[in-house]
Amino acid sequence: MSESEKNTKLIAHTHVSERATGWHRAAFEDIADRLTDSGFPCVFSRNAFRKKLLRFIFVENSERSGLEHLAAGLKEYVEISREWDGQLDTAYPLAVAFSQDAVKAQTVEEYHAFGWKVLQELHDLDPGPWPDEVGKDPDADGWSMCFDSMPLFCNMSSPAHTARRSRNLGEYFFLIVNPRERFDVFAGETPSGRKVRANIRNRIARYDSMPHAMQLGSYGAGALEWYQYGLIEENAPRSDECPFKFRGA
Repeated sequence: MSESEKNTKLIAHTHVSERATGWHRAAFEDIADRLTDSGFPCVFSRNAFRKKLLRFIFVENSERSGLEHLAAGLKEYVEISREWDGQLDTAYPLAVAFSQDAVKAQTVEEYHAFGWKVLQELHDLDPGPWPDEVGKDPDADGWSMCFDSMPLFCNMSSPAHTARRSRNLGEYFFLIVNPRERFDVFAGETPSGRKVRANIRNRIARYDSMPHAMQLGSYGAGALEWYQYGLIEENAPRSDECPFKFRGA
């Protein structure tokens, strides 16, 4: 890979699959192993992988340079996502992979703490205003992570998950990012959306060999989004406080 390619922030699926080397290759092969498994619960992710729709950002370190690289790549991703035509086959999920040097974590809780630190720093680097229609308090059911004025859903997947296998994409920590609106279109509060959610959650139960997390719910209908970003291993109630703080709060 050339020096200019190493500095590319948002990378297309085909480029990674054909040209990635080193830990980028290892992370790609990890996620490929999961998303080509017919039992993997998220049918949308499997479809996107099969059709080579994913976009990737590789984060080398958790220092300022690594997070600025991520913020720049995420801005590129938001820009292409604004052009979405509402079709499943043009919905590009974003896989953000972190090198093992970037993450000093062993447990699910430590990986989640790292993930929230990353989201907080992205918020602090956010070039756009927070959308007026999105709440600023994570403990309200209308909150969502936003960047460059776009609401996002951020799935934290880590090697520490052993029981909840659906949140383990291999040996690297991943943030899987999608614009919030895509969930509302395909799995929102409609008869077809409820059917899709039920199917995926039944698949989760089979894949994980345990019931899906109690915190999974529907946006704006009483379920807290931030709980769903990083799921705990146990099926248990939660009362912990979200680490995310709105700028100036």
